[in-house]
Amino acid sequence: MAETHDLPETDEEWRELLTDEEYRILREQGTEPKFSGEYLGKDDDGRYRCAGCGAELFDSETKFDSNSGWPSFYDAKEGAVEFREDRSHGMVRTEVVCARCEGHLGHVFEDGPEPTGKRFCMNSAALEFDES
Repeated sequence: MAETHDLPETDEEWRELLTDEEYRILREQGTEPKFSGEYLGKDDDGRYRCAGCGAELFDSETKFDSNSGWPSFYDAKEGAVEFREDRSHGMVRTEVVCARCEGHLGHVFEDGPEPTGKRFCMNSAALEFDES
C-alpha cells in the first residue's frame, strides 16, 4: 500500500522522485495520449492515490467508463483535490490538482453521471492504485 511521504522542496528533488512521464504530467501540466493510460480499463476494487505524494484521491466505486480515453471518476475524496482555471490551448477548462502536493491530475467536466454530474478526467501517470 502506498503511503504519503514528505514533499520535495525543490524541482531537482521532484525530478529524482518521479519518472520522466510522471514529472511531465504532475509538475508541467502534461497530458498522456488518449487510450494509453495504465488505469483506463482497470475495474478492480481499491483506491487511487497521487503518484507524486501518495495522497488518497479517488475510490474505485466512483470510476466509470466515459469513453474519453482517460480514467474517469464522478467524485473525488473530500478535500483531496483543488480546482484551478486553465486557459491553455485556447480553451477554458477546470484543472484538477492534488490538494497536498499541487500536482496536475487532469481536468473536471460537467458531463458525468449521477450523483454528481461530474467527470474527473485523470491521467493514469498521475495516479497509483492500491487494491482493497
